[in-house]
Amino acid sequence: MPKPDEHYLVITALGTDRPGIVNTITRHVSSCGCNIEDSRLAILGEEFTFIMLLSGSWNAITLIESTLPQKGAELDLLIVMKRTNSHERPPMPATVWVQVEVKDSPHLIERFTDLFYSSQMNIAELVSRTQPAEGGLPPQLYIQITAHSPGNQNASNIEQAFHHLCTELNAQGSISVVNYPQHDEKDGE
Repeated sequence: MPKPDEHYLVITALGTDRPGIVNTITRHVSSCGCNIEDSRLAILGEEFTFIMLLSGSWNAITLIESTLPQKGAELDLLIVMKRTNSHERPPMPATVWVQVEVKDSPHLIERFTDLFYSSQMNIAELVSRTQPAEGGLPPQLYIQITAHSPGNQNASNIEQAFHHLCTELNAQGSISVVNYPQHDEKDGE
């Protein structure tokens, strides 16, 4: 449950990857009195991107907003910030994980994200990478997706569609659906 006096800020830092850069950023966040609620880091080519959801008092968030652009300039980083609000997530009674390995070609990631969109599922995480051609084998694309099913959807329906898409694309894929028990509010749960 969010605290009424807490403020929230999303920060994205993008720059050339080098040792110690993430530590420098997190140290600066801490020195401003902010807490890292959630974060993601990815290395893309020679660049890294670090996304954080920060929380803190009004003073702490204002301090990071006013000092981070200068720190970003010193570190040769592109910094994007946006105030946000914390909110309770709606019930998501099921989580779906998929892994795919397929010969790389355009539009593949789009085909799998469309599968989740068509099933009215929320993609929570998507990771992809291409393995260059090696030893006479074509480049391979690896995709991992985690998605959540809203309360009014049956996540099991996506399994058949996923297997059909893998067959169509000649892809190796696995899917795991975990349904969480729904608690009846009148039972006090």
